[in-house]
Amino acid sequence: MAAEVGKPTMVVGIDDSEHSFYALQWTLRRFFSVADSAFKLVVVHSKPSPASVVGLAGPGAADVLPFVESDLKKIALLVIERAKDLCSAFPVGDIQYELVGGDPRNALCDAVEKHQAEILVVGSHGYGAIKRVVLGSVSDHCAHHAQCTVMIIYAPPKIRARCAGIHLGKRN
Repeated sequence: MAAEVGKPTMVVGIDDSEHSFYALQWTLRRFFSVADSAFKLVVVHSKPSPASVVGLAGPGAADVLPFVESDLKKIALLVIERAKDLCSAFPVGDIQYELVGGDPRNALCDAVEKHQAEILVVGSHGYGAIKRVVLGSVSDHCAHHAQCTVMIIYAPPKIRARCAGIHLGKRN
């Protein structure tokens, strides 16, 4: 779609987690619920490299890389399709979807620069301090390095618990 002149850009980073789709939905409800939104929207998903998924798996790792790459492509396309389905329920006038490769921390900061975004929205997985150090927090990195305002959206407790495999409330 052609970009509308004068509207600032908002980038939303997504992955295959419920946390990121909650952040996308939160953004759509608050900024794109009316037909004439104040922003252009860019939804970005960063597909990891096969090597980052397989890691140091040993001598047989090279044999599985093509299969891992194929699966990562399929997952990435499903993530983008799910985002399109979610966005189609809102009157978003100017939207584009980007599937990029590499580390999502750098990919989102690069997308901010590329689109001269004024706002970057990311979901938080809600990891504790140790997991953030080991896994590397995308939201933390973006908050410190993106050249724009960064909104970190925390999912409500029921979504966080469901993603962690914890059941809240009554059991059936």
